[in-house]
Order: sequence, then C-alpha cells, then structure tokens
Amino acid sequence: MATHRTFTMLKPDAVEKGHIGAILEKISASGFKIVAMKLTQMTQADAETFYAIHKERPFFPELVTYMTRGPIVAAILEKENAVADFRTLIGATNPADAADGTIRKLYAASISENAVHGSDSDENAAIEGAFHFSGREQF
Repeated sequence: MATHRTFTMLKPDAVEKGHIGAILEKISASGFKIVAMKLTQMTQADAETFYAIHKERPFFPELVTYMTRGPIVAAILEKENAVADFRTLIGATNPADAADGTIRKLYAASISENAVHGSDSDENAAIEGAFHFSGREQF
C-alpha cells in the first residue's frame, strides 16, 4: 500500500509549555514516521505568507502575532492515509470539542492556542511541507 505525507507544526504554545516530546511520542505511537523535522521560528512575513488564506479574517493579526511569538516544530510525517489519520489524531480546532485522547484535547489551551497544525488535504500538505523544508531536508 502506498504511503502518503502530511505536514504538522507544533505551535508556540505547545513548545513554550514543554509538550514537544509528549506530542512527538503520540505521533510516533500512532504509526507516523517523521521524515523531516526542525525547530525554527516564523518571521512575520513567514506567518503572513503561510496563513495568507486567512488574510481577510478578523483574527489574522492575532494569528500572526501568536505564530511569531516563539519557536515552532515543523515536521513532515509519513503514513498510509496520512492527512485524514493525522486530522483525527489532532482533534477538533476547539479543544473543548476535541475527542478524548487527541493531541488538542490533551495539550491545547483554547481555540486560538490549539497546540498543533495539521494539513487539511494532500495538496496543502505538499505546499506546507515545501514552505518549511527544502527538498534536501526531506527523506
């Protein structure tokens, strides 16, 4: 069976609270292979570009400020049905609505500080992965 890739980002709140190891362990225990990963920090221009789809939304300035306030962990994950399986693993955007045992239920504080990003389609996974990683950084 073919494997697929998805992109994830552990957001500044998860990094600040020291949840990197626990979240990566949950990802690994769920059958995902990490094929690229790095600790980095988004600039304002990076965040504005990455979240350009939300540019006209009222929360956009707050989102950019949040995503640039501290380091993130960017990663490309591989698994059969990667996008859908990872979306299930992370849970609903609002942690109050997330299923028990999901990453957001366990580690997110609010809808705006929701610990982790997961691509919503194979196409976006490729775009988002390429945004954060050069071809030589992906294995």
